[in-house]
Amino acid sequence: MPATLVVGTQWGDEGKAKVIDYLSKDTDIIVRYQGGANAGHTVVVHGKKYVFHLVPSGIIYDQTVCVIGNGVVLDPTFFIEECDKLQAEGFPVYEKLLISDACHLLFPFHGLIDSARESSCAPDRKIGTTKKGIGICYADKMMRIGLRVGDLLENDFETRLQHLVDEKNRELVKLYDGEELSAKDILENVKRFYSKIQKNIINTPYYLESQLKAGKKILLEGAQGTGLDVDFGTYPYVTSSNPTTGGAFIGSGIAFHHLKSVIGITKAYTTRVGEGPFPTELHGEEGERLRTLGAEYGATTGRPRRCGWFDTEVLRHAVRINGLTSIALTKIDVLSAYDKIPVAVAYERNGKKLDCFPSQGLDQVKVIYEEFPGWKTDITGIGEFDKLPAACKDYIRALEKLIGVRIDLISTGPDRKDTIASGF
Repeated sequence: MPATLVVGTQWGDEGKAKVIDYLSKDTDIIVRYQGGANAGHTVVVHGKKYVFHLVPSGIIYDQTVCVIGNGVVLDPTFFIEECDKLQAEGFPVYEKLLISDACHLLFPFHGLIDSARESSCAPDRKIGTTKKGIGICYADKMMRIGLRVGDLLENDFETRLQHLVDEKNRELVKLYDGEELSAKDILENVKRFYSKIQKNIINTPYYLESQLKAGKKILLEGAQGTGLDVDFGTYPYVTSSNPTTGGAFIGSGIAFHHLKSVIGITKAYTTRVGEGPFPTELHGEEGERLRTLGAEYGATTGRPRRCGWFDTEVLRHAVRINGLTSIALTKIDVLSAYDKIPVAVAYERNGKKLDCFPSQGLDQVKVIYEEFPGWKTDITGIGEFDKLPAACKDYIRALEKLIGVRIDLISTGPDRKDTIASGF
């Protein structure tokens, strides 16, 4: 069976969890392929909200097996807390959650160094990191000094951990005037983690390949979005991994020929958390109004999201990078309050129209807008395309034409039932 990928097309927070939840009912295996606990996925089921960070949101379905891929950086303590909480909610997490033996472990010193570095930066050089140590852990991975889940099976794990703690303590004390951490305390937490997941450790490329050959349906789930990709996003104001299609192959071990469908998730407007350029951003009362209407606050940090109008240059960039085959449009209901809805259709810089989304100088572009009439009607919960107001349908079709990829899924509210599927 082919695999399906769900990828964020903007700067994260596009509503991937709801789309994944919608697709999960017809899926056997869900794979999280990158990122860490800096991401938050929110799903509303029958009025109850569930927030996921490391565990794939498909865990709430009885038939699904969930996999943490090798591209994820895993905080053992946070992970166990999340799993225990979900277990208490009635979801048998430990019975059906598998972890790659090549998944890197994130430790307390990663977060402390991350926080110290961000705090010591000049105001105009801050990245806007969540300070959870994600980037520092990925740096250790690339420096080839990190520890992986599979290393817990080796006899020299404790020695290697002590060496790494000693090295990080020198950095904490000498560079940031911090306090040393205890390798013994870290080891105790890791042992607790291992005692709960030792039977769940697998070789993910082998497992996923065998399941695909057996006819299983696999859904690949990333965190963040294309605009935060470390290679194709607004560098340096990006995450430390690849949320895009290429990252899905690397972070899961699935070969490219298995992937037949790439669904791009986008809001009907645009949001961003943290620092970095944002061409269509609304400021002052306008920005606050859209933030309030959309309840735009981070699932992980609670930080208010920056809000702005839909940007088709960002989407066309995402189509190009990810090879999108279709689009899922979320939170269209939020725009019901507006008389007029501007949409960014192109950029100019120094009086010249740009051919594409630029790799540099995004903060210097002038946005060219096209304005569309609003519908001024509450569409929350509408489940059929033909029942939407004419102006709303026109807005959706206009976005589809500007993006160049069909819109097959539309979310008209927070609950899983508030979804219009393909066929309209």
